[in-house]
Amino acid sequence: MTDTANTTAQIRQDFLGFFSAKGHEVVASSSLVPADDPTLLFTNAGMVQFKDVFLGAEKRACPRAVSSQRCVRAGGKHNDLDQVGYTARHHTFFEMLGNFSFGDYFKAQAIAHAWELLTEVFGLDPNLLWVTVYQTDDEAYDIWANDIGVPVERLIRIGDKRVGARFESDNFWAMGDTGPCGPCSEIFYDHGSAIEGGPPGAPDQDGDRYIEIWNLVFMQFDRSSDGEMTPLPRPCVDTGMGLERLAAVLQHQHSNYGIDLFQALIQSAAEITGAADPDDNSLRVIADHIRACAFLIADGVLPARDGRGYVLRRIIRRAIRHGYKLGCSEPFFSRMVAPLAEQMGEAYPELIAKGGQITAALLDEEKRFARTLETGMGILHKVIDGTAAVDSGQIDGATAFLLYDTYGFPLDLTQDIAREHGLTVDIAGFDTEMAQQQERGRSSGQFEHKAAMGAELIQRLPETRFLGYDQLSCDAAQIAAIVVDGAAVDVLNEGEHGIVVLDQTPFYAESGGQVGDTGVLKSDGAEFEVSDTIKLAGTFHGHVGTVRSGSLRVEHEVSAHVKVNRRDDIVLHHSATHLLHAALREVLGEHVQQKGSLVAPDYLRFDFSHPNAVSGEDLAAIEHLVNREIRGNAATMVRDLPYEEAIKTGAQALFGEKYGDQVRVLQLGDFSVELCGGTHVARTGDIGLFKIIHEGAVASGIRRIEAVAGEVALRWIQDMEMHLSDAARLLNTSPGKLEAQLQGLMEKNRALEKSLADLKSRLALSSSDDLLESVKEVNGIPVLAVRMDGIDPKALRETVDRLKDKLGHAVVVIGSAEEDKVRLAAGVSKKLSSQLSAGKLISFVAEQVDGKGGGRPDFAQAGGTNAANLDTALNSVSEWVRENT
Repeated sequence: MTDTANTTAQIRQDFLGFFSAKGHEVVASSSLVPADDPTLLFTNAGMVQFKDVFLGAEKRACPRAVSSQRCVRAGGKHNDLDQVGYTARHHTFFEMLGNFSFGDYFKAQAIAHAWELLTEVFGLDPNLLWVTVYQTDDEAYDIWANDIGVPVERLIRIGDKRVGARFESDNFWAMGDTGPCGPCSEIFYDHGSAIEGGPPGAPDQDGDRYIEIWNLVFMQFDRSSDGEMTPLPRPCVDTGMGLERLAAVLQHQHSNYGIDLFQALIQSAAEITGAADPDDNSLRVIADHIRACAFLIADGVLPARDGRGYVLRRIIRRAIRHGYKLGCSEPFFSRMVAPLAEQMGEAYPELIAKGGQITAALLDEEKRFARTLETGMGILHKVIDGTAAVDSGQIDGATAFLLYDTYGFPLDLTQDIAREHGLTVDIAGFDTEMAQQQERGRSSGQFEHKAAMGAELIQRLPETRFLGYDQLSCDAAQIAAIVVDGAAVDVLNEGEHGIVVLDQTPFYAESGGQVGDTGVLKSDGAEFEVSDTIKLAGTFHGHVGTVRSGSLRVEHEVSAHVKVNRRDDIVLHHSATHLLHAALREVLGEHVQQKGSLVAPDYLRFDFSHPNAVSGEDLAAIEHLVNREIRGNAATMVRDLPYEEAIKTGAQALFGEKYGDQVRVLQLGDFSVELCGGTHVARTGDIGLFKIIHEGAVASGIRRIEAVAGEVALRWIQDMEMHLSDAARLLNTSPGKLEAQLQGLMEKNRALEKSLADLKSRLALSSSDDLLESVKEVNGIPVLAVRMDGIDPKALRETVDRLKDKLGHAVVVIGSAEEDKVRLAAGVSKKLSSQLSAGKLISFVAEQVDGKGGGRPDFAQAGGTNAANLDTALNSVSEWVRENT
């Protein structure tokens, strides 16, 4: 292969093609939001979408797979954010190339494939490749030494090292404290003696000369809770190679930012921001961050105050801050979407299809950050002044985190500004606040339940057989496991809370937006109240609840009874959700895509992509279409099909769902065809009635509809009619004339408000002559600072202008308070305004009432929230004039 063919896009394609020719199924990259796995913040490795396969909870038709998986490491355990842009290989977003064997080939073939690809296909010099193996992995060592022929001086054994209270190794991989694990073998590339750093395992190994490019993981053991490792019956292979690192090697670049893809993005960033220095680190930050942000938004993540959206917001604002450092104060980051799509749109067409939505979300966040930046800077300078006054020499961690969390200030920005004032930042305190925020950002409940299902338990349990499509109770379900606080137990006694796993169940486990069933399990005098049903490791139904009487024991039989009325209401709302989705696409357009849903017994919530608010006319049309399909009473048809065949039939795949090789296709007449594993009505007419009760924005480009169905919808309409009748009775009219009556009252109210404002203004102006008695002379300048409570903004402005005109050469400040709200206005004669600015004066007064304001040199306004300090603030005006003249 020649160098000219080694573009990043071509390397990706060559990798997939190589393994496809060797019998591997090419699997598309999964979403950056791990499907049905809240134990992870983001997809951070190629094996994430195959996790259940490695655990033994999922079977695949093809035992070999290859993928180029998009990954994000910017939160939780894998967090490289603060180093991005300043090192050669740290990124928030990267692509991981990987080949996988699920109990098929093992070490010999995995190693042979890797060597063939690197040395024969990509043409790397074998003499520049170094290999590491785990200390005791003689099998891998022998394959590398004898079969491949790697010289022993470039073949290194890596053992364990102490990390805190435990021993770990770079060459031993584990999915967790328990479960699948095994040794791994890493391949390194030698960049040459011109670069510092020793080989793997050497004391100076942290240099940049030897760079890891590929990790081959051999899962061959199952580690139990006591640390014992048992050989797996079908060992697996999981490999991972960073596309950007490989491209750097093949393009003869030491830094990943030197490859073609990044150079194109950096050039675009320089043009958009007007950066003078093309090597500025800030351009690298922007080029990296646009990839993470664009792909996260494409996968449904939007800026927010917690969880994944919190991390996204941090990345966006870090990029914007680096644009400011380059001197770009106008929105620029959203303009990077087009250059990114040009580079990566062919491999990831969603960048093109969702380009408008991504751009809108980024632009909205840029505008938000611009609005908060000035406020945050004001707070920071106020804190710095206070810090200096008490001579502590440090900005406390809570304040630094407030600036970061509320105003989007990266910690390094706060540190930079602090250094300019000879101060430091309490990093330990900041880290404490950050840890608490990260804890709040993690998913609760199901995170713990999922973590409780270790590989040992998963592998010995049968998959739960779901009976709930056809029946709502069963008499002979066996208790397969009981989990309490993350540990498997044999018995659950009266009053104890836990999770019961059955071999078969009519209870639907929360999935696809549909909430889990509730009900009861009964056995020999024991009764277990089920408060929720969840999925554990994807294939086991966990019945969450409390023993109300007696005891439950593993292997005992129970009868399982779903709460029927609740399930019926859920079913109506779930089927209505599918009709709503189809109606939205018909009325608003094919761009509508589901972005999340909740199907509960009392209502449904549906989030979808759409750039604007849905008009009243469109909402009526959508509601009409759904009710038309309900009246049509079409039969529900369900089919089990291979995934690819289902998609070819036109079935819609739903956002955030993980699908296997076989999928369940739900068809409601000729109107809606979607993939769905939920429970549904037999005929659309069973829904009865559908009513939209709310439409609004969730985030930029994302709308939300809430609706009710069936008897819940009927009760809602009846309640609304009752409220309408009550309102009409209060206004002494009929419901049909209520709108006209309200319109008349509103017009009358507006006229009264205008009359009142005019009256207040005339009263204020008439009393202005009396205020002249309060004028003080300061350095030969008439100064009037008075309080007039109850005056409205218009009268306040007019009174200041009238007094200023009467006094001629003067400074006038009027303050007004109403409860805690303060209004201020200041006027300075034009001849004085070059020396005494009304804007500076109003800011001085406003700070004392916890407010801010501004305006022209001759007139300014402000507001505040501390009315108790208003008199003191007004009394300080004379002294301010004295100090400034």
